[in-house]
Amino acid sequence: MSKAIVLDENFARSGELDLPSRYDEINEHNLYLYVKSYLSSIRANGAHVKTRGLVSGGGKKPWSQKGGGRARAGSITSPVFVGGGVSHGPSNNKNYILKVNKKQRRLALEFALKQKAQENALFVVDSIKVESGKTKDAFSKFQKIGAKSVLFVTSLSDEKTFLSFRNLRKCYLSDADELNAYLVSTFRSVVIEREVFEEIVKRG
Repeated sequence: MSKAIVLDENFARSGELDLPSRYDEINEHNLYLYVKSYLSSIRANGAHVKTRGLVSGGGKKPWSQKGGGRARAGSITSPVFVGGGVSHGPSNNKNYILKVNKKQRRLALEFALKQKAQENALFVVDSIKVESGKTKDAFSKFQKIGAKSVLFVTSLSDEKTFLSFRNLRKCYLSDADELNAYLVSTFRSVVIEREVFEEIVKRG
């Protein structure tokens, strides 16, 4: 059974918490589908070219059909002309959004948390709050985890805590409502407040 590491107020290890046994039965494909959907939803989709129907001009036939010794041409908007339309180019009308249902989103998050627990990279703490609002105090919490990158998950971040984590490059402070499988899988370690952890466990 996968276990989360419990931290005390000084971010020292003080125990373990078992993840529900159902987490071990979740198919990895749920995480794959969610991450694929998430990345598709943030795709910029800015590449766009004009087809021959969108290029201005082309109302008059460039030259006579016969007698010129050249290949026949009907419009200067043809892709064979410089300044003409582009054939088979990208269009920003394409929809890349992939839908994932509510149950799959939940299963993906649970599987991602289980993976972190198996890597000894899932930590549960009573509070992440930084009352001083100082970046050095937030950095101290980050250092105690001992990972290259850390996702901190709080039930509801206050302004001082948000400001203290804002300038840390390898940290990210997430509210419970923002937490998703992609965020969990992106960071090396996850530190989650006990209240949020218990709420996630109860959902199943």
